[in-house]
Amino acid sequence: MEKIKMKLKSLVLEFHVNDNQTISLVNFSTNDKVNTIGSENPNIQNRKFNIQQPVEMKLSGINSPAETHGPKYSFSAPGYRLTYLGHKIIDNEMGQKLIITQMDSATGVYVTTVYQTYANLDIVRVWSTIENKGDSSVGLEYVSSFSYIGIDQGGLNTAEEKLRLHLPHNAWQKELDWQEYRLSQLGMSNSQASLRRSSNLIQINNTGNWSTKHFLPIGILENLELEHSYFWQIENNGSWTWEIGDQDGQLYLRTSGPSEQESSFWKEIQPGESFTTVKAAVGCTNGGADEAIQELVKYRRRIRRKNSDNQVLPVIFNDYMNSLFGDPTTEKEIPMIDKAAEAGCEYYCIDCGWYSDGYWWDTVGEWREAVGRFPNGLKELTDYVTSKGMVPGLWLEIEVIGINSPLFKKLPTSWFFQRHGKPVFDRSRVQLDFRNKEVRDYCTGVVERLINEYGIGYIKMDYNIDAGIGTDLNADSAGEGLLEHNRAYLRWLDDIFLKHPDLVIENCSSGGLRMDYAMLSRYSIQSTSDQEDFRNYATIACNAASGVNSEQAAMWSYPLTEAKPEEVIFNMNNALLSRIHQSGHLAKLSQKNFDLVKEGITVYRNIRPDIKQSLPFWPLGFASYEDEWLCYGEKIEGTQKIYLTVWRRYANAKVLNIPLDFLLGKEITVSQIYPVDADAYSSTAEWNKLNGLLMVELPERLCSRTFKIEY
Repeated sequence: MEKIKMKLKSLVLEFHVNDNQTISLVNFSTNDKVNTIGSENPNIQNRKFNIQQPVEMKLSGINSPAETHGPKYSFSAPGYRLTYLGHKIIDNEMGQKLIITQMDSATGVYVTTVYQTYANLDIVRVWSTIENKGDSSVGLEYVSSFSYIGIDQGGLNTAEEKLRLHLPHNAWQKELDWQEYRLSQLGMSNSQASLRRSSNLIQINNTGNWSTKHFLPIGILENLELEHSYFWQIENNGSWTWEIGDQDGQLYLRTSGPSEQESSFWKEIQPGESFTTVKAAVGCTNGGADEAIQELVKYRRRIRRKNSDNQVLPVIFNDYMNSLFGDPTTEKEIPMIDKAAEAGCEYYCIDCGWYSDGYWWDTVGEWREAVGRFPNGLKELTDYVTSKGMVPGLWLEIEVIGINSPLFKKLPTSWFFQRHGKPVFDRSRVQLDFRNKEVRDYCTGVVERLINEYGIGYIKMDYNIDAGIGTDLNADSAGEGLLEHNRAYLRWLDDIFLKHPDLVIENCSSGGLRMDYAMLSRYSIQSTSDQEDFRNYATIACNAASGVNSEQAAMWSYPLTEAKPEEVIFNMNNALLSRIHQSGHLAKLSQKNFDLVKEGITVYRNIRPDIKQSLPFWPLGFASYEDEWLCYGEKIEGTQKIYLTVWRRYANAKVLNIPLDFLLGKEITVSQIYPVDADAYSSTAEWNKLNGLLMVELPERLCSRTFKIEY
């Protein structure tokens, strides 16, 4: 038996090449012992099928003789009969790349799977390429990006006792809503004494262009007994699926992009053609949810496009939220530009409405300035922004055309998503198809014109529709059309950044409804929400780094005109440890409240070199929308420094004890860094090193403070 073994920081990756020339992924965990699945059960031990196949693949018209029970992707056909051809390990600048090749002799289909490791990280990036070397076409219904059976292995307790699944629910204005589950709460109770093979599974998926409209494409499975956690992140800006199910006495994890059963994807692969899956990052590390997210944060920094925006972290002002709300004019903008510059903002973005004198929603598409809004032209305004020392920006929704745009009736229908010979409509818009070169050229022309005519250096790239399962125009299926469109859009983005490497483009989809790392490996900044209530926004602010790195997480701070000082502070603290997206009617604030905004931006500009190398942690766990106390911290790599934001959200108790176990027994100093005037805006922070608790007292029921801890 040949063994292939790779040891990461804590993660062990081990394969066995079996006597029948199949290959098994026998260990993917922090335990250096081989996963001997079902060794105590002769019914499993004597099975003739390889239950540890590292790739599941389903082609049309092929039978699987094994028992799968329902919709699970177990013993897929011809996945179950793939045979091992060879492997190689290549050193590269990121770490090592393990490449495994398998084939199905009956169809002539070859499967090449890549496991890319990263130095000093417990994570691998996985994908497979399917190549048809046979004589006939094959129909692809499903192929996994990653597959491993044995995620419940080790320890004495049952899966129900020791495993906790952390799921990031996501929705418009309610992003990043993490919940923790026992497996039984999701229908995965174990009712079999030894076999554990049911028709049920935990399946989380997305269909459509809004990749995160229900869930983020990530998950964490924490093992309380072994004190380690599995975690995963699917990197696709469209449809995706992951599932946890039971098979032959064990639990498995499988991730994939689109599939026929879940998202109307089917692709015919002709002889000589190939198909590559979406990428997935999967890891297992010692610790719980915090440690899992910290590994993801470091990984995201490795795969991200190199750019100055994520190094400098400039402050952005945007005129939309609790401010102009899509009604910009020269008269309204000038005083806000003045105050944004005075407050210390470095970018100024004019949001939606600048291209339409009337109702701006369904007229998008031409991206020409509205003369009625800017009597002397929009350039007068962008030049004024520049004269104030800021970089001008504009809102775009480049992927759609409104049905009342003059362009809509002029353009051929081949520019749009279609199903059954008809354009696909959503909310009075149609979806442009980026597989079409004419579409890409038009969109490139728009971006080039805005840069050249108005001198913009920032684009808020919004996306406010969801075109459903995709387009069947020039595609084998609607899901295949969607996937190829999404990939074409990413290539278009790559070309834009190649031509304009210093251009900052914000990823926005009605807030955080496309918060995935296919997009965020290109975009440097992500809108986190359209949440209009700063009190609810605290939950999103607290949890943001779980889904998008702090240096990429655009967080609104929008003090209301009649706000109390403590409300301004609360608002500013929402953004202080991420990326400040300043808004609100700054010109209408009292001087006292404006000074608090300016002070907060000054503090941020002092600490932002630390934010770009921070590792997040949650002393109270992920925040919920019902919590009365919230707490979020950032450890700064390479230092003995921590930043901690605490929110009191109508709690009756004034005091919160915050566990900081990793500082147990250490001497620390705690200082309030925002608001700066600790006498006028008091708080108390006392450290008990013997029990590792930081006692924080905040004076009002709605109140927030940010501290620096040094040790």
